[in-house]
Amino acid sequence: MAKYINPYTDFGFKKLFGEEGNKALLIDFLNQLLPFHHQIADLTFQNVEQLPDKMEERKAFFDIHCKSASGERFIVEMQKAKVDFFKDRMMYYLTYPIREQAQRGEWNFELSAIYFIAVLDFWYEPEKNAEFHRYVMLKDQYDNPFYEKLGLIFLQMPAFKKTESELASHFDKWAYFLKNLEKMNDIPQILNESVFAQAFNTAEVANFSKQQREDYEKSRLSYIGIKQVTETAENDGLKKGIAQGKDEKEVEAVLGMEANGVSILIISKSLNITEEKVIEIIKNRKKNKIVQ
Repeated sequence: MAKYINPYTDFGFKKLFGEEGNKALLIDFLNQLLPFHHQIADLTFQNVEQLPDKMEERKAFFDIHCKSASGERFIVEMQKAKVDFFKDRMMYYLTYPIREQAQRGEWNFELSAIYFIAVLDFWYEPEKNAEFHRYVMLKDQYDNPFYEKLGLIFLQMPAFKKTESELASHFDKWAYFLKNLEKMNDIPQILNESVFAQAFNTAEVANFSKQQREDYEKSRLSYIGIKQVTETAENDGLKKGIAQGKDEKEVEAVLGMEANGVSILIISKSLNITEEKVIEIIKNRKKNKIVQ
């Protein structure tokens, strides 16, 4: 087993950022992401399970839900694999810290700021257009801020490529720490700061009780299982896509040559496919024309 935990596991992420004793780690991490006017001095952890107003409504489970001393609310989520309708689920989650601010019996709609922070262990956006750090807020058609008390922050971890020598900010150091923690055996000199010393001490498996090691191992195996299932599905989809693309090009080539009067025999030999397949492609094209 590695010296340090995998922070992408449920156990690892909550061990680092979701315990009262490590509140300083969460504050330091969040302050790297938040605008200056919403920097956190202190915070309290809220219940991670948000109960619905009615029995028939579904519950919401947050990795970390906290509130700063000045009133800002934060939902911090670690996402291990891509899921359908992630943005929709995120917006649904945001309704809870909005509604909990309602003052019963009063018509006071002033809200404290709310932030949703998602640490993503996968490519959410297409890789060629990927950005590691994305901050989203409500703006009008002129790109002017419309509402500055709702912030959506995404960290797409696979997009973070900086090496130890390239770390230029405290934010870079946190990203490097999360991305590489499980692979480290020693504390890099550039992370020789008190906040990271606490983080490394918290993350060291040797410091866990027997029960904590068992809980972590279960969480780690669950994480590995999820990643394997996801990778298998992605690879299967890629193979199907390649095969489909190859078939489409093959059809285009056959039809193009046939339209130019090339014989079935020559088409077969040129494309290295059977004469039967050439005939089948041509017949299917004619059937489609009749149907159209």
